[in-house]
Amino acid sequence: MTEFGKALTRTQTPIPGLVVFDLPVHGDNRGWFKENWQREKMLAEGLEDFGPVQNNISFNDAVGTTRGIHAEPWDKWVSVATGRIFGAWVDLREGDTFGTVFTTELDPSTAIFVPRGVGNSYQTLEPDTAYTYLVNDHWSPNGEGYSFLNLADETAGIDWPIPLDEVEISAKDLAHPRLKDVTPVPPRKTLILGANGQLGRALRDEFGDHPHIEYTTRAELDITDPNLASARRWRDYDTIINATAYTAVDTAETPTGRATAWAVNVTAVATLARIATENRITLVHVSSDYVYDGTKHGEYTENDPTCPLGVYGQTKAAGDAITTTVPRHYLIRTSWVIGDGNNFVRTMATLAQRGINPKVVNDQVGRLTFTTTLAEGIHHLLNTRPEYGTYNLTGTGEPTTWADIARHVYELTGHDPNRITPVTTDEYFAAATTPIAPRPHNSTLNTTKITTTGYTAPHTADSLATYLHP
Repeated sequence: MTEFGKALTRTQTPIPGLVVFDLPVHGDNRGWFKENWQREKMLAEGLEDFGPVQNNISFNDAVGTTRGIHAEPWDKWVSVATGRIFGAWVDLREGDTFGTVFTTELDPSTAIFVPRGVGNSYQTLEPDTAYTYLVNDHWSPNGEGYSFLNLADETAGIDWPIPLDEVEISAKDLAHPRLKDVTPVPPRKTLILGANGQLGRALRDEFGDHPHIEYTTRAELDITDPNLASARRWRDYDTIINATAYTAVDTAETPTGRATAWAVNVTAVATLARIATENRITLVHVSSDYVYDGTKHGEYTENDPTCPLGVYGQTKAAGDAITTTVPRHYLIRTSWVIGDGNNFVRTMATLAQRGINPKVVNDQVGRLTFTTTLAEGIHHLLNTRPEYGTYNLTGTGEPTTWADIARHVYELTGHDPNRITPVTTDEYFAAATTPIAPRPHNSTLNTTKITTTGYTAPHTADSLATYLHP
């Protein structure tokens, strides 16, 4: 019998993500009414906004009708419209909880959220039972991501109220494999764009080679392609890490460079944002200190308004604004990136070895950020899943100028740091014959927010020493 008047509450089960809800049902002599799914209230109770797109109903005539155990590549909100069931759920996902079982009865006053990859089955306990479920992908009888378990599996040991040899059950369900023969459902995939760039190579080292991690280069997946939205079955992806960007800050000031910068840093990001939003994907997007004009006294926080100086900074700021529209996003602002490839540190080390005494800018202040630090910080955010939003991520330590860094490079490579001649930005570019982008004089970012999530970046001096002497 349906219980009236319960408060909306949630109960976590032994299977991660599988949550039982008590639903308020209001009844009188005419019948009853309930809000079977109410997005605002469910979110307030801690249920993820899982984005249902289809509502299915299974009507069962007789007591004992038994269905399952089916694990599908989507999430489900399961409830009973009329009647009563005994439900059994088995975790068929890869991981430590594979094979974990949970059983309970459902009537119209209860519902259960079933995450992707958890096997679902039920047995009707009353005639004329209607079993209803919302799913967040369009149902298809074929495709990837399905897994099945035999209802009579000895390992699961489900105590069916009505013995299976006395119930109505399909031959197909009876033929499903035992647990030892089940192929676990893999996690949704992580796609890393720009995998051959400096950050992309660091992300390869950090995330490693796993079947659910996919690395792509521009040759394999061009994010400026107008057909990007149909280039993948995006429902199979959990996370996109966008390590691509147009970063030629001076060339961006030319007509051709400006067009390319907007195409890569803005238009393509808008497409990624739309894909992420429509498919419940977490979008990680890497931004820059160039979104600021560098006039602030002190460190920039995540709450400071953007105010870019040049075309590159303008495109990055526009990409940032677009990224923040994605419900699940981590916008990473960083500065002075050094990785595997041509960069300022490598250049200084080479000049030192060749006996050249360079002039280096001393009126721009910030912190170096090594790509290993960026990759570690991104991995931390995705593992711990703190609040979505913007996070500054740079190396730590006292801010320095480019001239300070150059002196340190000379010193670490066994050369006289006094061979560096400090100059202003205007002096450095005085003889330039091609367009030069304006640089922010203060690029120092405050990293307190990401530190409170449990990640503290290495000191830049330590990272520089390791970089030069691995």
